Formats: sequence, C-alpha cells, structure tokens
Amino acid sequence: MKTCQSCLGALDGTYIDVRVRAEDRVRYRTCKGSIFVNVLGVRDRDMRFIYVLAGWEGSAADGRVLRDAITRPTRLKMPRGNYYLVDSGYNNHEGFLSPYRGVRYHLISKNGVRKQHVTES
Repeated sequence: MKTCQSCLGALDGTYIDVRVRAEDRVRYRTCKGSIFVNVLGVRDRDMRFIYVLAGWEGSAADGRVLRDAITRPTRLKMPRGNYYLVDSGYNNHEGFLSPYRGVRYHLISKNGVRKQHVTES
C-alpha cells in the first residue's frame, strides 16, 4: 500500500519527573499538579529513535513542543509527501496523521473478539 510506505514512523510526548528550583515549579507543573519536563520522542518504522527533544516545561502542550521541533535549526526532518503517526493529543496537519477524536481503535472485548471501532461517549 502506497499510503503506508509514506509513513515515516510515530511520535509522542512523555513526561519525566524532575526537581527544579522553587521559583520555576509553576512552569514545570502539569495539569495534574506534578513537576515534570516534557520530552518529544520520534521513532522510525524500525522502532529506532531518530529524534528526541527534551527540556520543555511540563505545562507545555504537546503541539507547542512539536511546533518547536519542526522550526528549530536542528529540526525534525519532514520530507514532503510523507507523514508521522501521532496520537489524538496532536492535530492533523501536513506531515502528521492523528486518529479521529472519540474513537478507540484495536480494542479486544472480554471474550477475546476484536471490535473494529468503538466510539467513546
């Protein structure tokens, strides 16, 4: 399938617990109240990390961190016509493909039967 050949890999953000000075805690505090640094990781189709951007405050939204990753001098490379898979925390945009919001994919029911798509209520 040509569409899958255009997929470069996947990316996602994660939090890493950190200790910061008291005056910096507000910026590093997440919406759940923990003090974290936000890290963006990008993997290729062979599951190898090809890009990591660390250092953003825990309060920074995933989209903001991604925007920084694609605009800085050591940016994430985006060949035209290709895309990365992202989760629903990111917006669909040229080069990034996210699932429909409110739909969970690849669920297996209690009896082991795979459900195709389930819409969250």
